[in-house]
Amino acid sequence: METFESLVRAEFAPKNTFLNTASNGLLPARTVAALDRAVRMRAEGIPLGPLYEDVETVRASVARLAGVPVGRVAAGASVAEFGALIAAALPAGAEVLIAEADFASLVNPFHMRGDLKVRSVPLERLAESVRAETALVAVSAVQSADGRLADLAALRGAARARGARLYVDASQSIGWLPIDPDDYDFLAAVGFKWLLGPHGVAFFVVPEDLGDLTPLLAGWVAGEVPWDSCYGPVEQLARSARRFDMSPALFTHAGLRASLGLIEELGVAAVHTHDVALADRFRAGLRDLGHEPVPAPGSAIVSVPGLGGHQPGLSTRGIEVSDRAGNLRAAFHLYNTPDDVDRLLAALSD
Repeated sequence: METFESLVRAEFAPKNTFLNTASNGLLPARTVAALDRAVRMRAEGIPLGPLYEDVETVRASVARLAGVPVGRVAAGASVAEFGALIAAALPAGAEVLIAEADFASLVNPFHMRGDLKVRSVPLERLAESVRAETALVAVSAVQSADGRLADLAALRGAARARGARLYVDASQSIGWLPIDPDDYDFLAAVGFKWLLGPHGVAFFVVPEDLGDLTPLLAGWVAGEVPWDSCYGPVEQLARSARRFDMSPALFTHAGLRASLGLIEELGVAAVHTHDVALADRFRAGLRDLGHEPVPAPGSAIVSVPGLGGHQPGLSTRGIEVSDRAGNLRAAFHLYNTPDDVDRLLAALSD
């Protein structure tokens, strides 16, 4: 029987200490092979029908991770385009509540409307700041800059009590942090970080009522019968969230299908335990060195104030982390080991 360790070892052989999944994840070997097969199909003139089947397999896998029926999942290219659909559906003057310094792809579509009231507060005060005039709360489940976790259960309760909806960006959480489908109305995420896929695909989960959204970006793939919707206006939009689909990045879906297969084989709960244990090991080691990370209990991302300037030197030593506004950001995922943590701590102690 294959173990967590043996499955991971069979898929990854990084040539450096890669602690930067919050920027982009490593591709498993099975994903590289799937991409190669897809490219060869295109190069050799083989019909691409199986690649369209990958889109639906990926949609079903994302639905399982999100804990929702597959009919609630749409596929596109970026979080920002889905946020724009939500922004377009809000009435003029509606209040959107966001966390200070949250990721631009999440918050910028609401600022671009120009006639919405976008109010930002510290992440820790988000739930208590929901008020009667709040129409939407938009927040990242895990903050990109420093790994802090939003209290989604508290936010959902506060939003429900005041008739607001909750929009969650799960780009920094899906794949390692279990998702409770009761904790959001809308959810979006990219596939190239913790899901270990190629760039080019994002997902959007909508409520059962489709969120009162207008599919402004709908093309032929948004039709109830896509291949019958290629010419002229689409006569019948899909009855499911597929009406919000964008034309699929077929190669990316082929690779992501393989990556999601690995995530589901390992299990998000096991990945969560593994990732957070490594992050906690790093936090403890930092304190031994006299450094205090940004408080983010339970997170796989660790941000250390004042150490961001070490990033270039660490990279030359084969240790990949990020510099975010002067903070060193390390992100721990399934292919990392305690040796990786200790290597980074040793480099920071020099």
